[in-house]
Amino acid sequence: MAIDVETKDCTSLSDAELADLGDICTDGPARFDIGLLSKQREEWVLITLVHDSGALAGFSFCTLERIGGTPSVLIGLASVKRSPRRRDVLRAMMGDQLHRAVLAFPDEDVLIGTRLSDPAGFEAFTVFTELHDVVPRPGHKATGEERAWGRRLAKRFGVDADYRDREFVAPGEGVAPCVLDYEVEDAGDAQTAAFFGEVDAARGDCLIAFGWAMAEDLAALE
Repeated sequence: MAIDVETKDCTSLSDAELADLGDICTDGPARFDIGLLSKQREEWVLITLVHDSGALAGFSFCTLERIGGTPSVLIGLASVKRSPRRRDVLRAMMGDQLHRAVLAFPDEDVLIGTRLSDPAGFEAFTVFTELHDVVPRPGHKATGEERAWGRRLAKRFGVDADYRDREFVAPGEGVAPCVLDYEVEDAGDAQTAAFFGEVDAARGDCLIAFGWAMAEDLAALE
């Protein structure tokens, strides 16, 4: 059974494909509805679509850009279908985005940033290649520069109004947070889960998380 991945401009996303995205989301707890998905089509540049044996199995709105001169891959609203092959789907999705990063930013370290509502989403930072200096991470006290990166990303994602830079948490306003929606088979370690102690997904809270793909690791993807 083949897994195929495609990244294209959001402007070319058809209404039928948008409906397929909605079908993926009905399997998960993230509460992504068609109205929200349609808005993402207008707000993001790219979308990565992953098909498993011809059927849509996952997607991710994303963009490649420079934030203050720093090469970045930003992952917006994303969801992976709850299936036995979901890890393979996530791996294909991240692999395609990292491959595009090396083409867009050759010989440069690239920041990968997203929003999460539970610990499962951290698997995106390890499923294809191990990202470096992931923040937040267990046993690490964030530096001032790392907190500043959290603020930059919160502003870029439009959730900076009441953002708490020491916890990397952006409080919600009662609507679904535009997070990377993914499920793992086990609960993960308690230290990582503790980051989400003050995150109320039902209220729309999210955690800002990021890590670095190093130039030497990306070069191997060319």
